[in-house]
This record gives sequence, structure tokens and C-alpha cells, in this order.
Amino acid sequence: MRLTICLTAAAILCAGSTPLIAKSKHAAFQLNGTSWTYVDNKIKVRQSIDADGNYIENAVSGKHIDHGTAVMKDDKACFTSAMTKQGEVCWTTRPVSVGHSMATTSDKGEKLKVTRVKYTPLKMPK
Repeated sequence: MRLTICLTAAAILCAGSTPLIAKSKHAAFQLNGTSWTYVDNKIKVRQSIDADGNYIENAVSGKHIDHGTAVMKDDKACFTSAMTKQGEVCWTTRPVSVGHSMATTSDKGEKLKVTRVKYTPLKMPK
């Protein structure tokens, strides 16, 4: 009898947990602690997002371009500049390994090819 109860309980437990595993198709995209390069308006840019969700964009030449906050909303990376009044701009994402690229599109229809690079913290210019 104990064996029957244990087997029934185990079967229910396993059956109840199966849908949870099935729903988790892929890991969520993690934006914090990442760095990226891309070309925007003919300027090669390096962007880093720190562990707190603050981003800094500098031209590879060293010129500061932008900074602000970044958050993930569903499957989009959303950036709010502290330097412009543009408001939040969200971009499509997918998991990308260091050294690989992806095409991304903003909510406004802008397109960029971004390459994930090894995380390097950037500093605000003095």
C-alpha cells in the first residue's frame, strides 16, 4: 500500500512539473553586464551596460556619445537617454554569444547590426 501511495505521489509530482519544463524553451536574454559594438551614422560605437542597468556609449575614437539607463521589457532591450528628450527606445533582441552578431530593429523601424564583445566597463568622460 505504501509503495502504491509513493508511486502515485511521484507520478503526480512528475506530471505536474512537466509543463513547467516545457514552457522554458530558452533562457531569457540578459542585458546587464554586456558590451556591444556597432556602426551608427558612420560612427563605430562601443556600448556597455553595467550590472545596475546603466549604459554608456562612446565612439571607438574616444568621443562620448550617450549615456542613460537600459532595461529588458519582454524580449526587447529598452534604452532611455539622459542626454536627449527622445524617451525610451526599445530594440529587438535574442541571445547572442560574445563574438557573434545580430540584426536588431527599434520600435521606430531603425535597423542596426550589433556585435557582442567581451564586457568592458566604460567610464563617463570628465
